[in-house]
Amino acid sequence: MRCSLLFPLLLLATTALSQAAPDKTSPASPPNEAAAAPASKAISEPAPKTLSSEQIKTLIHQAADKDIENDKKQRDYTYTERVEEHHLGGHGDVKSTEVRVYDVLEIYGEQMRKLISKNGKPLSGKEAAKEDERLQRVIDHRKNESDSERAKRLKQEQKSREEDRQFVKEVEDAYNFKFVGTENLQGRDAYVIDAEPRTGFEAQTKVGKVLPKFRFRLWLDRAEGQWVKLDANCIDTVSLGLFLARVHKGSRILIETTRVNDEVWLPQHIALHVDVRLALLKNFDMDQDLTYTDYKKFHTQSKIIGMEEIKEQR
Repeated sequence: MRCSLLFPLLLLATTALSQAAPDKTSPASPPNEAAAAPASKAISEPAPKTLSSEQIKTLIHQAADKDIENDKKQRDYTYTERVEEHHLGGHGDVKSTEVRVYDVLEIYGEQMRKLISKNGKPLSGKEAAKEDERLQRVIDHRKNESDSERAKRLKQEQKSREEDRQFVKEVEDAYNFKFVGTENLQGRDAYVIDAEPRTGFEAQTKVGKVLPKFRFRLWLDRAEGQWVKLDANCIDTVSLGLFLARVHKGSRILIETTRVNDEVWLPQHIALHVDVRLALLKNFDMDQDLTYTDYKKFHTQSKIIGMEEIKEQR
């Protein structure tokens, strides 16, 4: 799962539509909670007492550029994703809980999730075979991809990158930024920055129109300029489509990343609380908690040609 700085503010609005069933997580940690972590990286210069709005915008822009590189490097890794969902009743009581664990693989440049267990139990033979068949269909499609299909796909990827850059600009323009101070996260110094929607902001893109509906706190690593943590809150109802979905005030997302292999910052934890109404008919109140572990670099240079080769390369 990509957790780019470019998309957390939209994740709240789209999560309910990305799953066959609604998701739920344990409540997000408070904004000042620091994650335990590896040894600190020393910085010779003392932390500044303040940062101007323009300095903060520059830092955010640089962090977004680095995050695009993180996304590319993430494709060199396989890892495990654990998804814990809590479906809540009207009074906040847990009605049901489901836990799923996935292996995340890179198949011909496309990130794929392979379900390996549900509620602490391995898949049955029939379920495992179904997962293998699903991935094999992707492999077969990519293996037989024509030159024109590949060109079309690459063009779409380039378009997506350009939209990412436009969205970064929207984020920079949509908020008034405030320097809160510095905090130690994962044994490293991080700038703490608050963002409040700016009065009079006019979005230039479709996705940018949701930005005034969110406020957030961001932690940026001082030494590397990478974003480490983000805590975003929905402060007004977000409508998707004409009558497709409405994400309500109070929805929240917490995202934490971690440094891997001294070369890349990758997702570590996501906590999501969403109150959403679909098609003006059914309301879902849900928590979802995702953890990412067991990052392993994908060393082989050969192309994946089938499920057996996937197993060998893991």
